[in-house]
Amino acid sequence: MGAGACLPASDGGNPCPVRLQRPLSAPLSAMALAGRAIFHDQALSGSGRLSCASCHDRAAHYGPPGQDMVARGGHDLTRQGLRAVPTLTYLERRPGFSIGPDDAESEGPPPAAAAGPPAPHAAKSAQNVAASATNLVPQGGLFWDGRADTLQQQASGPLFDPQEMASSRAIVLSRLAHAPYTRVLLQLAGPAAAQSPDLLLAEALFAVSRYQIEDPAFHPYSSRFDAWLEGRARLTPAERRGYLLFNDPAKGNCAACHPDRPGPDGAPPLLTDHQFEALGAPRNRALAVNRDAAFHDLGLCGPQRPDMTGQAMWCGMFTTPTLRNTATRHAFFHNGVFRTLDQVLAFYTFRDIAPQRVYPVDAKGHVLKYDDLPQPYQSNIDTTDAPFDRHPGDAPALTDRERQDIVAFLGTLTDRPAR
Repeated sequence: MGAGACLPASDGGNPCPVRLQRPLSAPLSAMALAGRAIFHDQALSGSGRLSCASCHDRAAHYGPPGQDMVARGGHDLTRQGLRAVPTLTYLERRPGFSIGPDDAESEGPPPAAAAGPPAPHAAKSAQNVAASATNLVPQGGLFWDGRADTLQQQASGPLFDPQEMASSRAIVLSRLAHAPYTRVLLQLAGPAAAQSPDLLLAEALFAVSRYQIEDPAFHPYSSRFDAWLEGRARLTPAERRGYLLFNDPAKGNCAACHPDRPGPDGAPPLLTDHQFEALGAPRNRALAVNRDAAFHDLGLCGPQRPDMTGQAMWCGMFTTPTLRNTATRHAFFHNGVFRTLDQVLAFYTFRDIAPQRVYPVDAKGHVLKYDDLPQPYQSNIDTTDAPFDRHPGDAPALTDRERQDIVAFLGTLTDRPAR
């Protein structure tokens, strides 16, 4: 839901403060402490030099610590990853993957969808998400393509990916046989784990998930925006203007996919509706994999998600990430093609009215619009929801100053440094 029901006051204050219900904080359990040790254990990787924490740095809100568009891994740490590293924060309330009605108010899985092509897409508005409730949309799941449903499943993905931690079952089990935290795992899992390597491995991955759930640093809800929601902070004039533009369905319309109001139970907003969209981001020619002109990352349709290969109506779709801490990132969209929020907002503004500003132009002057998605799938790209409902010659939805104001507002979503 957008903010139309309660606009910020002229002085930047919140006239409708709420009490946010944050996750309870308690000392980490023994299982979570073991998970923390596993999260930082480089010996689990094929190179012996990479851990979960290498790409998901606590100081960077569990996102990538440097400015690279994608991380490097593999046995010699020279292999470039396929996609930009996502944050591990704010995943505790993310539902499992499903395809069903558009319901931005719910964090649970929707009813199962009937087989067949999706119905015509209804436009989604920041102030009326119910307008699109009849849409059947993919939603939930972890990673850019939603292929994992649990944090335990997610932990195993990078561990065994040859472009990331590049480990193997043999390497992991060898490390678990001697790791200092294994004694605790065996005590907690029971005697069966000592006799079953697969069970011990599952317990190790479960421990990582417990660490992510129990440690408040993964979901602190400590940003200035959270303080503003509770009436404990004021927005600057630029932040206030950006907030209004963020929620204006005729301008940014950002809140249509990044809802910014608390839930009815006081749950802090996650700044994502968990849904998948095809936006037609430009091809990132700096990625090694894109040197092959025939290669395309189709998101839900692969290459990392094999179970939906061939379901053409979902090709080119990627998850909508949270915007919390987005102002601290240095790579945006699944392929890291944009390096600043200014570039991201320019893409939203000019993709359809002046595509030459965001896509390459060939030697004959032709704009290579949607150059990272094969033509048969380009009908999946969102051309309905504002600001993507415009055409060449139309006025831009956002002026230069308005884009700067939205960037200012996005800065309020940055959490305080973790202790």
